[in-house]
Amino acid sequence: MSENQNSPSARTTRRDFLKTSTRLAAGTALAGAVARPGYAAEDNTLKIALVGCGGRGTGAAGQALSTKGPTQLWAMADVFEHRLSASLGQLRPGHGEKADVPAERRFIGFDAYKKAIDSIAPGGVALLTTPPAFRPMMVEYAISKGVHVFMEKSFAVDGPGIRRILAAGEAAQKKNLKIAGGLMSRHYVPLEVAVEKIHDGMIGDVITAWAYRMHGPVGFSPKREGESELAHQIANYSCYTWLNGSFIVDWLIHNIDICCWVKGAWPVSVIGMGGRQTRTQPDQLFDQYFAEYTFPDGTRLAAQGRHINNCWGFFGDKIQGATGSAILGEGQPKPFIYKGHIPTPENVIWRYRGPEHDHYQYEHDLLFDAIRNDKPYNEAERCAQGCLTAIMGRMACESGKEVTREAALNSTLVLAPGLEQLRSFEDPAPVMPDAQGSYPIAMPGTTVAF
Repeated sequence: MSENQNSPSARTTRRDFLKTSTRLAAGTALAGAVARPGYAAEDNTLKIALVGCGGRGTGAAGQALSTKGPTQLWAMADVFEHRLSASLGQLRPGHGEKADVPAERRFIGFDAYKKAIDSIAPGGVALLTTPPAFRPMMVEYAISKGVHVFMEKSFAVDGPGIRRILAAGEAAQKKNLKIAGGLMSRHYVPLEVAVEKIHDGMIGDVITAWAYRMHGPVGFSPKREGESELAHQIANYSCYTWLNGSFIVDWLIHNIDICCWVKGAWPVSVIGMGGRQTRTQPDQLFDQYFAEYTFPDGTRLAAQGRHINNCWGFFGDKIQGATGSAILGEGQPKPFIYKGHIPTPENVIWRYRGPEHDHYQYEHDLLFDAIRNDKPYNEAERCAQGCLTAIMGRMACESGKEVTREAALNSTLVLAPGLEQLRSFEDPAPVMPDAQGSYPIAMPGTTVAF
């Protein structure tokens, strides 16, 4: 059954939610009272370690190197040497000596993240952009070494991983370390203004929210000759649930999180469905998801994810209030607010008319400014709660059962036990194919997902 909507644990007001979100993003007064572990007074260059050198990691490194003040890409780490080399090759032309990482600080292997973080500790900045399954252990290690963190979404793939992120955030707070999370839409100024307008009552009370990510198939690369099973799966991490938490977690998380931001609350329960209808690639992906969340006041959020060719497509959020509506979110660079519920040009009552804004760059600007000027900055709990919301949806779609927030957070099911013990690509992958080369795929009504 659903959690009692009138129970004390379910009664989260929008004011409480916004107060908590602001506090979590900004930290507390305690942070300013602790000596910061930042850069030395005689040299204010911030050393950066890039852990995970794929496309998103390379982009994050470029953005970190473009913040105000001297920075240096000091170390790089990946399990694939060719990705590290390619990343370095992309960064050098635009950043010159700031991206000149010598061979002795280019680390390859499953323990490479430790070596890279050790080389900048304490007071450096770790950019953690590997597949999400590895995020909790890497965030924990960085904080234990006194290093500030940028952690790309998603932040975990299961309940135990979320608990580790929450604990690492608390440890960072005590050490006055800054943590930024890769939900960059939270720092997209046009969207920030639109959400503020909604919170100020422009469309009345928010009644229903829809989060969408509907487009063509997620890419897949066939296993190459001589490639180990573990290497193959990590190279295709978007296709394996133990690595990315599923399409609804790693791809739809932005717009699920934005709907919760607009509503001013986290859902207390979710039901859902999903399946694999057209996809033939040998992986674990559902090609369609639908999750219906319930907020503490009984209103709903519906999240739809589909990656199938030749179908209706939309990437963004649709919000319905008592007196108006909005179209906004990731995938919608120009948010609009409407009178009534028919989104036509004549019904537009607000649109953003300010300058263009790069939220990928801005999230790094905020982090590095907080480090340099000792400003409270800790997004760990808000990011973990947003990720938990997406994980709840995956649990419901895969199991076919109703999932409460409490059950998801307290789940003991680890999708990939033993990641810390991986030493080489010859180690067995957490999920192995059967004799026909097929991987286990969740079956609603049978699968234990939480």
